Amino acid sequence: MKSKLELYLHKDKIEAGCDEAGRGCLAGPVVAAAVILPDNFEHPLLNDSKQLTEKQRETLRPIIEKEALAWSVAFVDNNEVDEINVLNASITGMQRSVKELSITPEHLLIDGNRFKPYKNIPHTCIIKGDGKYMPIAAASILAKTHRDELMEKLDQEYPGYAWKKNKGYPTKAHRAAIEKLGTTPYHRQSFKLLDTQLKLNI
Repeated sequence: MKSKLELYLHKDKIEAGCDEAGRGCLAGPVVAAAVILPDNFEHPLLNDSKQLTEKQRETLRPIIEKEALAWSVAFVDNNEVDEINVLNASITGMQRSVKELSITPEHLLIDGNRFKPYKNIPHTCIIKGDGKYMPIAAASILAKTHRDELMEKLDQEYPGYAWKKNKGYPTKAHRAAIEKLGTTPYHRQSFKLLDTQLKLNI
């Protein structure tokens, strides 16, 4: 069974798919990835990381990392997110991941509708691209799994916030922990961290 996703937008170009994870989190970095897949790549499970189970993502990660012609992952920490805002952090992360690729792509497939040109490499923004193109889906899986791995490590450093479970996303338990324990050096201070802040801003 083949993936329903397209392998490329331009068959005659070296294309890298780019995506990020963690934009909506209260803590931790934004993590971006760039992936160049070979022109014969296929895997029936490959899809937008949000449509996959954690086990499926963990199954696909080593396959992507082994079979990709090139891949990279870049981290934009919470302090930089606070400094430049989360949209710019996402774009910066994707640009950094492209920079770190061992092969220079001729075209970029960007998940979403916003990007800033990088080194004159043409790009195409594709809304929900991680559910349409394999290189973006592969990038979404690498970004998500690398970020989740980091948040599980940070959970050991600050065990009161259930990051192993919520990965820094704004669950009720996470907000309650912030209210009870205060913030950590990994929290994004520019975000509305408490339920009371949300109520005040309605």
